[in-house]
Amino acid sequence: MRSGSPQLGRRELLKTGAAATFATSAPTFTLAAPARSPERDAPDAPAVRISNGIVTAVLYMPDVQKGYYRGTRFDWSGQIADLRAGGHSYYGRWFSDYDPKKHDAIMGPVEDYVTGQGFDAAPAGGTFVKLGVGVLRKPPEPIRGFPTLEVVDYGKWTTRVRDDGVEFIHEVDDPASGYGYRYSKTVSLPAGQSRMMLSHRLESTGMNPIDTEMYNHNFFVLDGEPSGPNVEVRFPFQLTAFNKRGDRVELRGERLIYVKPLVDGSDRMQLKGFGLTSADYDIRVQNRKTGAGVRVNGDRPLSDLVFWTSPAVYAPEPYIRVQADRGKPASWTFTYDFYSGVGA
Repeated sequence: MRSGSPQLGRRELLKTGAAATFATSAPTFTLAAPARSPERDAPDAPAVRISNGIVTAVLYMPDVQKGYYRGTRFDWSGQIADLRAGGHSYYGRWFSDYDPKKHDAIMGPVEDYVTGQGFDAAPAGGTFVKLGVGVLRKPPEPIRGFPTLEVVDYGKWTTRVRDDGVEFIHEVDDPASGYGYRYSKTVSLPAGQSRMMLSHRLESTGMNPIDTEMYNHNFFVLDGEPSGPNVEVRFPFQLTAFNKRGDRVELRGERLIYVKPLVDGSDRMQLKGFGLTSADYDIRVQNRKTGAGVRVNGDRPLSDLVFWTSPAVYAPEPYIRVQADRGKPASWTFTYDFYSGVGA
């Protein structure tokens, strides 16, 4: 059922913006600034376009029927199909096969809340909560990899769209596990800046506090440049790698560089060297061929750091700790600054 006031027509909605509420069983919404999906495999996936005149982005919207991503690994909100700034592009499709319920069929700076709230205590067939997804059923066998699990309750999504940003609100309640939450993520493009901000707020509404690690997978694709020697990733500290898989990416002090093109498979490594303050949540990714660059800052200390890459994408994955309780919400922000200049 389409939400919104029945007295408002489409023109009025487009002028004023609209808040949209997703029903628990089958969420839908009213678009305030609709955009055509850029993906040929999902032409009907709901999307909106936002812009501050310097940065323009197309965001996919959460939708259980037509949403571009409907898997159970990543937070459904904030996925970006396309972002352009200064004549450069920063995100895009990086995987070959598309299935809306496949765990990695997603683009943009997507986030994963690692710990299923109530998972360990739930019996097989019981329920637990996955932040940004909903209430899931625990399978009878141990989980390996990232399977798509049964969603028992999608919760209630509310979206508020304006010209230069989108606020996503997700409310979930699972009395059986004792977990519930109200989660808000706002993707905004500040006026006059080549910048994007991801602002989060999380509050527990269940009996139990929320305690998890989350990471942003980022999934950068700068000007469509494949993974190889034209791409460089920098950090503000000396890097040490462990749990390393693959030999096509090497450490050079504070930098990650590709020593040869990555044409198949993937490389992965965990990284250390960061300290206990948010100053080390400072990542730069640059296409040295076209000059497209992005700097990512967070206002929380890193708890872990991974770099993962496949032929079409490069993904620094910074982790933070997230804890929230009733009356004690957690808030955090990530800032993306887009710049241009070979060697900048």
